[in-house]
Amino acid sequence: MDTEMNRRQLLQVGVMASTGLLLQGLISPEPVEAATLPPKDLPDPETALQALIEGNQRFSQHHQSFPHQAKSRLQEVSQSQHPFATVLTCADSRVPVEILFDQGVGDIFDVRVAGNIVTPEVLGSLEYAIELLETPILMVLGHERCGAVTAAVENNPLPGDIGTFVQAILPAVEQSKGQAGDPVENAMQQNVRYQLEQLKRSELVARRVAAGSLKLVGSRYDLDTGKISIIT
Repeated sequence: MDTEMNRRQLLQVGVMASTGLLLQGLISPEPVEAATLPPKDLPDPETALQALIEGNQRFSQHHQSFPHQAKSRLQEVSQSQHPFATVLTCADSRVPVEILFDQGVGDIFDVRVAGNIVTPEVLGSLEYAIELLETPILMVLGHERCGAVTAAVENNPLPGDIGTFVQAILPAVEQSKGQAGDPVENAMQQNVRYQLEQLKRSELVARRVAAGSLKLVGSRYDLDTGKISIIT
């Protein structure tokens, strides 16, 4: 009986050891190259901005080139990413970043959240893009008739956690009060400027801007025409 118990114990130990090695292989894979490889032929900030502007012109004029969407592009960026721009925009379904700028897979590191607000989690994502991927441009893109900004202007109670993004937009609403014109439009544009100011508080962002390797841009998307204009 003792011999049988010893055999069972040895078998259990062997199974546990094998399972541990298997899990280690699953949980601890090779380092992700996308986070460690150096940037590949990235443009300077002005060239990157011009590429975005020209891409939007193609989209708004219905002359898209649909770049970097073939199977070969998927293979090219499967092991590493080198986006030439980072864009913070609203989660609105009518503002699909790659489509608006006529870009393809791996071209834009886009972060989308209601009201294009800079929360700690959003900031961390943006810092990842500019520090590790070294994207030369960081754009905050607002859009007309933004539901998040409208909710902040009206400032009525909202269910669940929906109201959390309102708090992040309220300072911009206050700053825009007294301006002539539509209050939602004014607040939206001011919110773009306000969120850019929040970004400048990041040491990583400030250092790259000072070095000239990063350009901050604020812009507005027109839902009716498809055109993007520079605010600041």
